[in-house]
Amino acid sequence: MSAPVPTSGGAGQPPQQPGVVGRPVASQGVRAQPVPQAGVPGQGVPPVQGAPAGRAPARPRRAVRPARPSGGRPRIGFGLIGPRRERHALSLDQLESLALPVGDDGVMIGVDANSRPAVLGVNRPAPYDVTLIGGLWTAQILALRAAATGARVAVETGRTQVWAALAQAAGGGQPCITLHDVGRVPPQGASAGSPVVIVRDCGMRPPRGRVVSAPWQSVVTLLPYLSPVAPRLMRKSDLVGVQRVSPDEGEQIGRIMGLPQGEAAALTTLADGVTLWCTERDRQFVMTQATDAETGLLGAARRMD
Repeated sequence: MSAPVPTSGGAGQPPQQPGVVGRPVASQGVRAQPVPQAGVPGQGVPPVQGAPAGRAPARPRRAVRPARPSGGRPRIGFGLIGPRRERHALSLDQLESLALPVGDDGVMIGVDANSRPAVLGVNRPAPYDVTLIGGLWTAQILALRAAATGARVAVETGRTQVWAALAQAAGGGQPCITLHDVGRVPPQGASAGSPVVIVRDCGMRPPRGRVVSAPWQSVVTLLPYLSPVAPRLMRKSDLVGVQRVSPDEGEQIGRIMGLPQGEAAALTTLADGVTLWCTERDRQFVMTQATDAETGLLGAARRMD
């Protein structure tokens, strides 16, 4: 019969204690050092609190990071968390209430009878002619405010001395308002990025100008009174401005422009700074009010010079 299989690790090796694997006992006079184990008293490793003796401790759970308050640093790639509100819904009938009123684009020339801003759109992609039967003060206000919108203003005049101070003060040293003798206005090269307004202050009978209205180039002709050439200019103009005139002139202007009798009669009593701006379909009385800077440069509103 074969011999029983020894439980020792080999020949001449002492037998192992049952139930303990890999834990040798003393042999040949050498005392074996026990392997430190956690949780066993006297083994050199402090026991883990809450872990049973003789058993390896469980891996500690990862600490859960508390939720960041809404007012903290923004999440990476996202903005701050905003307030949560219910969705707003409108019916088709209510969408009309969302309309945003937007005024016209142009030169702020004054206020109307209801104290609302009145705007002249002189910078246009099509030729535009304006005739003003009125005073020099209103024409200079119009030129100064047109330059403030970014337009280049060329003044054709036979009285350079009354325009010199305005041309020097406008633009802060930049030549945004230039003065030219009658019939000597050079081509201006108007464009959408550089519109031009030409003011013709050439007296009662202005000659035909070398430079006419064109896309992004408007022409404003100033007439101090209703001259013989005024009817022709008024009929070809896109916009006509009339300040205080005599009763005879008021009647003639009323016939040319098709004004009601009451408005034609009111032309004789208009205050300084008030202008009736009219086209073929629209008419509006406008009061031009100068700013402090404009008053210091041009003085108070006046019809006569």
